[in-house]
Amino acid sequence: MTGREGATLLVANRGEIALRILRAARRLGLKTVCVHSQADAQGPWLELADRAICIGPAAPRDSYLNGAAILRAAVVTGADLIHPGYGFLSESPDFAEAVADRGLTFVGPDAAVMRRMGDKVEAKRAMIAAGVPCVAGPDRALAGDAEEVLAAAAETGYPLIVKAAGGGGGRGMRVVRAPGQLAEAVAICREEAERFFGNPSIYMEKFLERPRHVEIQVMADTQGRAVWLGARDCSLQRRHQKVIEESPAPGIPAGAIADLGARCVHACEMLGYTGAGTFEFLYEDGAFNFIEMNTRIQVEHPVSEMVTGLDLVAMQIAVAMGAPLPVTQDQLRLDGHAIECRITVEDPETMMPAPGTISGLHLPGGPGVRVDSHLIRGYRVPSSYDSLIAKLIVHGADRDEALARMRSALDEYRIDGCGSTLPLLRRLLADPAFCRGGVSIHYLDGLLAGKADQ
Repeated sequence: MTGREGATLLVANRGEIALRILRAARRLGLKTVCVHSQADAQGPWLELADRAICIGPAAPRDSYLNGAAILRAAVVTGADLIHPGYGFLSESPDFAEAVADRGLTFVGPDAAVMRRMGDKVEAKRAMIAAGVPCVAGPDRALAGDAEEVLAAAAETGYPLIVKAAGGGGGRGMRVVRAPGQLAEAVAICREEAERFFGNPSIYMEKFLERPRHVEIQVMADTQGRAVWLGARDCSLQRRHQKVIEESPAPGIPAGAIADLGARCVHACEMLGYTGAGTFEFLYEDGAFNFIEMNTRIQVEHPVSEMVTGLDLVAMQIAVAMGAPLPVTQDQLRLDGHAIECRITVEDPETMMPAPGTISGLHLPGGPGVRVDSHLIRGYRVPSSYDSLIAKLIVHGADRDEALARMRSALDEYRIDGCGSTLPLLRRLLADPAFCRGGVSIHYLDGLLAGKADQ
């Protein structure tokens, strides 16, 4: 399907990303349908859809993770495309395959590519073949044989990290600093891999002590063309969950980023990749080390939009419909610096969930300030879903200006009636190490524990 006139897009998600997709679809002239759970029946984002349809109870497994219910809704409403957003079914090859089998268009790569890149071992093999730098360690899953595990550990070197081959989000991972810890770590990782991901396969890599998290945004069309759209630094993380992201990555030579971006484009071409994607790396001692690819739009895509001036979600939808990329690599220009703060409905001291009804809301504004959020006064934040309630994004001519605008915007932002991490974000924007740039992925956990040393 390459025409746009009369096409209908179904949004299989909720909250701010559903609102973001609906806005992009409207600009493309598409009709829209948004599915929702019973808990989200009054979701403010639904007002922007041409049609809303309930697909089940609050529990994600009965609604947003219920692929059959989403497909029924697509058939009933005459949808032509399904956009999964992020989370939920966005990286489910089975769902993507089911969408294609119904003759509909899945906004994302095809199921075969998703399966390959969703398996960390297969992904690593593909990246090695494409010339993308990878973390040291064997490019194979480990069986239960103790001798094989010990040999792989000796090949990798200590400290190392054992990971679930089909995992993510910090689960199914154990750091091993000495041979005596290996057997227990392997057993625990296998058990967690089976429990959380339904796949007991594990692998191992060299553990990097103080890396940064740097990622490359890509977009590819169905004609075999791909571009990379700058780099993001997502190192400020709490328990493997990103808190602040920025683009470009501070302090890393532009030439090194450009070389890495070109390698990622080559990998897309080798894979036959289509749509939006992100190559994630650990960066330490001047070297990039591939860890995984996210085969979807990411939470932090707005910082890339701010520095490129492109609407990545609209591009993602358009290429899914057969349109060529609107820009070549030579035409792409990266301008200024952008920072995003994720605002979650948590107590800023205990970091425990703190949902409630929004009784007061004041959004910041001014030059270079953007808010992506579904919150309105009177909206009750449910406890059934992810804690993200808003993203605050700023853009400046350089990093110093972006930091200044973010501080001002955070000071102006007010959310009453529920807990929020705004106080924590204000603290981080005043933190000397973060303001210098280049903190590691372990910095925030250490800071919150009173043990930060950089």
